Amino acid sequence: MSRPQTIQIFLPDGSPTSIREAELTNRLVKAILFPRNKMQEVLKRDMVHFTGVYFLFGNTEDGAKPKVYIGEGEDCYTRIQTHNRKKDFWTHCVIITTKTDEYTKTDGKYLEYYCLDKAKEIDRYVIDNDTGSKKPSISESREFDLLDNFDTAKILLATLGYPIFEEKRKAKTIKEVFYCQGKDAYAQGELNDDGFLVYKGGKSNLVGTKGMNKWIGILRKRLVDDGILKKENDIYVLQQDYIFNSPSAAAATMLARSANGWTAWKDKNGVTLDELKRK
Repeated sequence: MSRPQTIQIFLPDGSPTSIREAELTNRLVKAILFPRNKMQEVLKRDMVHFTGVYFLFGNTEDGAKPKVYIGEGEDCYTRIQTHNRKKDFWTHCVIITTKTDEYTKTDGKYLEYYCLDKAKEIDRYVIDNDTGSKKPSISESREFDLLDNFDTAKILLATLGYPIFEEKRKAKTIKEVFYCQGKDAYAQGELNDDGFLVYKGGKSNLVGTKGMNKWIGILRKRLVDDGILKKENDIYVLQQDYIFNSPSAAAATMLARSANGWTAWKDKNGVTLDELKRK
């Protein structure tokens, strides 16, 4: 069960879009976020040199999902310097460590292993790592300590704008589920904190209308190229739960035409999303 939390965010240079340090004030784990162009400035922060796990966030050139690389290091900054020379995609980095540099190399490797495993399971981001990470030998008691640390890291990452480990939760009651249909299209979904979630198995019209907005065609092509929409018997079928940034983007993609998602999505009684959520 989620419970109220107090998170403290410190801005070392006073800018909310620059370096940010975040922590739950009563927990050991701490996070630091910095844009790639602040590599020299963040060098002065002690915690970037601690042992921990780090995340490089960015986007593929034409992908339908954001992208992440997950790594670990005894001095995280040194490892990130290497990626700064060799990896182009990332724009921001988040380092997860402890306030007093308590992690060992084995701790870092376990967190890397577990974070990679969970990121693949949740499937919100494209993983840039070429290979997986092997689970290191670790005592049962230490493993549970690190799992507790992971729960804190998950909250901090989402708070900083990277909900990489947040489940794509489905509606708990049928009243929260909305339906969209037209011609061969039929989909179910829900309005959530991230946008509009369309459930796996949704059917999308194969051919777009002549008047379809250009951006819909681009988005649909990206989803097809990434295997998220797959052709099955003269129709596209959604291969996984997918979060669109708005109800209209979700409806237009599934209907293959321009659409107002607030009126296209309706509950089981035919009441529109607009009527239920905006009036």
